[in-house]
Amino acid sequence: MKNLLAVCFLLLFAYSCVEQKKEQSKEPTIVSENIEDSVITKPFLWEAANIYFLLTDRFNNENTDNDLNFNRTEPTGPLRGFMGGDIQGITQKIEEGYFSDLGVNAIWFTPVVEQIHGATDEGTGNTYAYHGYWTKDWTALDPNFGDRKDLQKLVKTAHENGIRILMDVVLNHTGPVTELDPVWPEEWVRTTPPCNFSNYEGTTACTLVENLPDIYTDSNTDVELPDALLAKWKEEGRLSQELDELQLFFERTGYPRAPRFYIIKWLTDYVNQLGIDGFRVDTVKHADEKAWSELYTEASKAFENWKKMNPDKVLDNTPFFMMGEVYGYGISSGREYDFGDKKVDYFNHGFKSLINFELKNDAQKDYENIFKKYHQLLHTKLENQGVVNYLSSHDDGNPFDRERTNPKKAANILLLTPGASQIYYGDETARSLSMDSTDGNPVIGDANLRSFMNWDELDSLPEKKDILSHWQKLGCFRNNHLAVGAGRHNRLSKTPYVFSRAYVKDDFKDKVIIGLDLPKGKKSLTVKGFFGDGTKLRDTYSNTELIVENGEISLDNDYEVALLELAQ
Repeated sequence: MKNLLAVCFLLLFAYSCVEQKKEQSKEPTIVSENIEDSVITKPFLWEAANIYFLLTDRFNNENTDNDLNFNRTEPTGPLRGFMGGDIQGITQKIEEGYFSDLGVNAIWFTPVVEQIHGATDEGTGNTYAYHGYWTKDWTALDPNFGDRKDLQKLVKTAHENGIRILMDVVLNHTGPVTELDPVWPEEWVRTTPPCNFSNYEGTTACTLVENLPDIYTDSNTDVELPDALLAKWKEEGRLSQELDELQLFFERTGYPRAPRFYIIKWLTDYVNQLGIDGFRVDTVKHADEKAWSELYTEASKAFENWKKMNPDKVLDNTPFFMMGEVYGYGISSGREYDFGDKKVDYFNHGFKSLINFELKNDAQKDYENIFKKYHQLLHTKLENQGVVNYLSSHDDGNPFDRERTNPKKAANILLLTPGASQIYYGDETARSLSMDSTDGNPVIGDANLRSFMNWDELDSLPEKKDILSHWQKLGCFRNNHLAVGAGRHNRLSKTPYVFSRAYVKDDFKDKVIIGLDLPKGKKSLTVKGFFGDGTKLRDTYSNTELIVENGEISLDNDYEVALLELAQ
């Protein structure tokens, strides 16, 4: 029934994905310009994905019963403690259609494995591991976020709605040392020196910051499991199971029992058991790059095994996906990251995409300069690879439009720039990134970027709904058309600004035209050389059907955006 509804939606040109709360199928469909009265399955491409990134603890609190665990009751600095968001809250929003209405086809959420129990104080007030990057036990989920059944339901629900799941993983370091969280054994971690970032060794063979023990990802020496971890597993009644599984893993792979291989086994278990579609990998440049190749190899095997064991749940034949956070990497660098004394091509070490830290600066330029640059780089230096673009994030203190003065322009840039897009939770609702204070206490550092999702404002302020509507229209158009993120870009008109995108591969063809900063009222947009006279088009932004005449289409509305697709 879902597939039938999706096909009918496309063939009858009903409404946008926002307006009709569309049913989503596992394999979205699109009408081909080349094939009359037929429907071709639209492939999924990570390089054109529309990814939604959220802090699990700050997005939606569906289950208040798990808000307090491990006696995490010490007072914290503003926005530096757990606030209740959980895995069930993400699932709830999938079920409500929030992500589908936004055109999101992949969700990346911060790590949900068990975090350190204690708090740290580094001059910003006590901080708990609400963000998920301070691991205590890779084999368990943190009850503040939920349990294994919650994560299983999240993946299942996402897949049923045509949405992929990216799990955020940390291999580089453990959590900080506290009174409740002892340091891992010295053969597992280095605790000095702190990184100076001056060269390759000063970035990899060091602790990222003080009191963040660094895993020996470059070691091949066998190590024993920490006594504290063994005692924890024994108390939880799963010691024998964990040891037996490790024995089978090392026998199968032949890997040494070095620190990174234990963690690789633990991380890929989530793929093997739940069908996680991909990893977003944290602190990539701070670990030995060979570790990422090994992680990808084992994750890919786990993903294929899950598909084999769950054939009725498989979305398609898309391989396991890894995108990396190489902090400071920009698309202009091409394939290599330069440490000064050494260059590393992370695309040769398991990564299909890297997060692009460059767009937030490029966003100050005009649209054509941005789009043309990204089109050229993605079809030359980065051919068959990809970048994930963003404008704001959880740890970037200098985002584009921090004061949210023009959130609609931010949508235009992010969602229409070639490459994959990463919406940071609240971009689409202009959630504040500048929290002056909470309860009279100043908010310091990256906590400013991590306020709770502004659902209350969305419910009460019409301007927030208007902003969300704009993001939804662009996001759905992007999701429906691979040409937007993966196609070839060509400017058709400078004034008004009109451009085309076309994607062709095998029997699949997709082509669209987009206009930005259009005048209000009557306007004509050139489509000459792209759509012939007599072609029926539809502007999804205004929900208007049009016919090409003399190489142009005419619109009469107050919208500054036009999103043109074939109407067949």
